[in-house]
Order: sequence, then structure tokens, then C-alpha cells
Amino acid sequence: MSTRYSAQALKQFASDLFVSSGLARERADVMAETFLQADLMGFTTHGLNRVASNLKWLQSGESRLEGEPHALSDRGNCFNWDADFLPGPWVVNQAIDLALARVQEHGVVTATIRRSQHIACLAAYLPKIVEKNCVAILTCSTPAEHTVSPQGSRTPLFSANPIAFCAPAADYPLLFDISMSVTAGGYVARAEREGKKLPQAYLKDSQGNLSDDPKAFAGGGSILPVGGADHGYKGAALSAMLEVLSMALSGYGRADNVAEDDEANSVFLQIIDPKAFGSEQNFLRQTAALTHLWESCAADDGGAIRVPGKRAWDLRREQMAEGVMLYPTIVQDLEALSQTYNIPMPEVSGA
Repeated sequence: MSTRYSAQALKQFASDLFVSSGLARERADVMAETFLQADLMGFTTHGLNRVASNLKWLQSGESRLEGEPHALSDRGNCFNWDADFLPGPWVVNQAIDLALARVQEHGVVTATIRRSQHIACLAAYLPKIVEKNCVAILTCSTPAEHTVSPQGSRTPLFSANPIAFCAPAADYPLLFDISMSVTAGGYVARAEREGKKLPQAYLKDSQGNLSDDPKAFAGGGSILPVGGADHGYKGAALSAMLEVLSMALSGYGRADNVAEDDEANSVFLQIIDPKAFGSEQNFLRQTAALTHLWESCAADDGGAIRVPGKRAWDLRREQMAEGVMLYPTIVQDLEALSQTYNIPMPEVSGA
């Protein structure tokens, strides 16, 4: 039987932790909601799992408690902000809210953000966009991070460079959040913490040997790009594209002195209003047809076909109604924070 926690209680708990650092309640609530949304959809490595690191950054001053992003440029349909190390989940939500407010006029709104503190799970930002019947593309990169090696090299060059996408459809949206590395760094760290091997040889050690042992990465190795050892040139090319969109357009990236910036992100965001191109009904007719046709494809093993977004959206609905099942190590970390800051853990809502 699985232990469940009320979604609202988890949000309140995370918000209380952030407030204890001096962050305003309004901003703490936005951050807590973002981390909660990740776990609601099953993205467990970048949801409430990241409360501890964000709390540390707020307490140390690595994340700014106060202030607004600096607008470097703004043409209405596109803008670029310097976050100057504001908390990532808060500043990205501010940019999305502004883009959603403008997209009815402009049809397409594109934004970049530089020097944002780590923005965590990209998928967590998508529900509010889907609920406005808009399409979105969101990607980020980490200038100070070198974890993913190009194909044919053992030298880590890229960050994980995730990209997320959403589009409203029928019963659930098309929605995904994937890294340009063959596995995410969060899963490598989790496997190392639990003393487990990875499912396949997703890593290279410092000598360039393929490995499924997380210790190979910790010992100066790298993660393979999407496509793996055979077709990793595809993932490397996509990584380069996403670094251009996020780093080059925002003006904060590999060319800068970023060694002390830890996990600070460059961000690219684009929101599209389908009504700018034609009838919303026609748009939804096409996206619904795509998801239905995808679901009807014959499965190799006789099971159900996995359509991006269906499992996450169904899980989100279930957990909002019945309570959130947290990954065991997340519970351990939250219990430790509860004891440290004397903030009671949420009560178990079901088992």
C-alpha cells in the first residue's frame, strides 16, 4: 500500500519552508506550487526533491529573496530578462504570466531569461498554459554545467538541456519534458544514492568507456547524448540548437565567466495562441485526431501505447483527488527538513 499526502498540505509545507528563509509568502507559494506540479505528474527527480537545494540557495544568498527581473529588451511579442539569480520557479512563472497576457494580442510571444536560478522541472510550468488552450515550447541550459559529452568524445561539454512542449488536445494534452541526454542527471544521482546500476550503459567513464555505474559519472565521466553511443550526433546537434535558443539569445552562456554560477539557467520560452492561425476548433480537431490515432497503433507487446502526456495528465488528476504518492527518498529529505526547521510534516491522507 502506498502512503499519500494531500496536495494542498504538501504545497503549504514547502511554502512554509521557503518563508522561513525570508522569502515573501506570495513568492514562496509560487515556488511550492511549481515543485508540487512536477510530482503530481510523476516527474519525481525535479519536483519536491529540489526543495532542499532551493532552500539552501535562498539562505546563502545565492538566490535573491527580493527584487524584480531586469528587462534588457522588450518589443511586446518578445522580451529578454536578466533575473540576476532570482529563484527560478518564481521568475519563470512571472515570464509565463506576462506572455499569456500578451499572446491574445500578438499570437506568438517569445521570451528569454538569463541568470535565472535553477528552474527545476519544465513540465511543471505547462498545466497553466494548457488550461489557456495555448501551445508552448520551454527549454533551458546551464552555462556552468558540463555533463553531457558529444558523440565520439569523452569530454563533457553540454548541460542536460531539457525541452518541454504542450498542446491542448482531447481528454489530455500532448505534453512532454525530455533531456537531450540519454538519461537525466537526477536519475544518475538517485541511482548512486541508492547503490543501484542504471538500466543500460548511459554513461562514459573518464577514459571513454561505456558504463552503467553511476560512480563512473561521479568520477569525472559524462552522460551520453540522446541517441546513445550509436546515434548521439543527433542529441548533440539538438543540444547545440537549444543552447543557441537559451544561451545565445539571452546573452548568457559558454562565452562568459560562469564557473561560480552553479546551476543558474538560461531560458527560452515561446507561447503560441492557435486562434492566431485559424479556428480553435480546427486546431483541436487535428490534435485530438493525432492522439487518438497514436493510441490506436498496434503495440508490440500487446499492451497500451504510450502517448506523451496521457500518463502524466491521468496521474495528475488522480493525485489531486486522492493524494500524492512521494518517492521514498523525497519523504526522507522532507522529514529531515521538517526536523531542522521545526515545521510539521503534512499528515498522511491515505494508505
